[in-house]
Amino acid sequence: MNWFVFALLSAVFAALTSIFAKIGIENVDSNLATAIRTIVVVVLAWGIVFATGKQTGISNITAKSWLFLVLSGLMTGLSWMCYYHALQIGEASKVVPVDKFSVVISMVLAFVILKEKITLQTILGGLLITAGTFVLIL
Repeated sequence: MNWFVFALLSAVFAALTSIFAKIGIENVDSNLATAIRTIVVVVLAWGIVFATGKQTGISNITAKSWLFLVLSGLMTGLSWMCYYHALQIGEASKVVPVDKFSVVISMVLAFVILKEKITLQTILGGLLITAGTFVLIL
């Protein structure tokens, strides 16, 4: 399967995550709910690693990769904590579009930090996502 199939599956799973979370978080502290979700993700991820025999690659990870994987994990945790709290106190139909505004933020960061090529297509796409986000939250 190519990258697009996995990206599309990611979008479907993320959509289901939002709906299931909104239902499951009712009368549950958002931080506790995030901790439970995190345990499930950890068990699933390590299960896949061991099922595919990839655990032997741990010794090959460089210090730079460790640093940025840990930073990425911290950002994921903070994102999830904020997301669950927003879902608990807000409407999913408004929280989700704002959360997905991370697409535009990621695009800008990819241009600035990763020096990825800026094209008219990416600028227009980012502007449309931005406009759509604001239309949905009004």
